[in-house]
Amino acid sequence: MKFSKYRAIKSKDFTTGKVFHSKKEHKRALDLRILEKKGDISDLQEQRKFQLLETFKDSQGVTERGITYCADFVYFDRKKGMAVVEDVKSPITKEDSTYIIKRKLFKVRYPEFIFLET
Repeated sequence: MKFSKYRAIKSKDFTTGKVFHSKKEHKRALDLRILEKKGDISDLQEQRKFQLLETFKDSQGVTERGITYCADFVYFDRKKGMAVVEDVKSPITKEDSTYIIKRKLFKVRYPEFIFLET
C-alpha cells in the first residue's frame, strides 16, 4: 500500500469516481453535499485553486514561479451569509511550515472568506 507524505490513505467516492486525499476529506465532502441538499450551504466547490502570488522577475531578472493554494472546499454558508474556505487537516499537517505560510497569505489576500480548518 502506498502512503502519501503524511501517511493518509486515499479514498475513492464510487458514486462520482472522485479520489480524495484522505478518508477524513472524503467524509467531509459527503457531509457538505448533504448540507448543500438541505439548503444550509450553496455553491459547493472541491479543490479550488487560489492565486496567492503572481509569477515575477527578481532584481536580477530571475523568474520566480507564482504561489497557489488549493482549498479542499469552498462554499457559501447561508446562515453566516459569507463565503467559506475549508481545509481538512490532521494535527501533523497543521504544523507544516509551507501550509502555515500559504494559510497566512490566503487570509491576507482573500479577507472576504472565512477560513476553517476541520
